[in-house]
Amino acid sequence: MDLEIQNRVKELTEKHGAENVVVIVGGAEAEASGLSAETVAAGDPTFAGPLAGIALGLAAYHMVEPEIKDACDAAVYDEQCGMMEMVLDVDGIIEEVKAVRDEFSKYSL
Repeated sequence: MDLEIQNRVKELTEKHGAENVVVIVGGAEAEASGLSAETVAAGDPTFAGPLAGIALGLAAYHMVEPEIKDACDAAVYDEQCGMMEMVLDVDGIIEEVKAVRDEFSKYSL
C-alpha cells in the first residue's frame, strides 16, 4: 500500500472513527492483499509509511469476498470484476485477507 493511500486512510479514520471505516482491497495476489489488509489493521509492516507502528484495527476485506460481492449490484460487479475473478486465486485471496482480519481487525462490517 503506497504512502499516499496510507495517509488518506489515516486521515479518514481520524475524521470518521475506526469503527466507521471499512477498507476494500483489490490486489491480484493473496500476499499483496494480505499486506494491504495488515497495514490498515496492524500498521505498516515495512515501517516505511504513515501507518508505521499505528494499529488502526480497521476492518479490511477484498473485493471478491462474499460480504462485499453480495453488497454490490450484480451487473456492476460482473462488468467491473467478473473477468478478473475468473483468473484470480479467489480462495487464496479470501483466506489471506480473512486471516489478517481475524488476527488484527478490531472492527467488522
